[in-house]
Amino acid sequence: MEIQQCEPELHTEKTLALKDAIELLSGKWKFCILLNLYNYGTMRFKDLLETASGITPKVLSKELQDLEENLLITRTVNNTKPVTVSYDLTEHAIETQPVINALVEFGLKHRTKIKSK
Repeated sequence: MEIQQCEPELHTEKTLALKDAIELLSGKWKFCILLNLYNYGTMRFKDLLETASGITPKVLSKELQDLEENLLITRTVNNTKPVTVSYDLTEHAIETQPVINALVEFGLKHRTKIKSK
């Protein structure tokens, strides 16, 4: 594999962009939350809690706040009794789908490779 050289300014810009993306999506749960919203569409807090098995309500709440602050999900308070809250992807979040799909594919191949070892 040949390493491509680029101008120092462009290299710095790309490095900063990569750091931003990694920081935005870092953590154990953000990819899982986004993947569940891709797969199932709009979800309530309780549904997200069940599908991201192992996450605590406190951590889920924090991750959802981070995703909302970064314009990747929307939070809608539904006028029901009792009040329910639902979460959905933004148009901006759709851009992360190829990245998540690539990571899923890599993870599946990696698991197979490790199991066959």
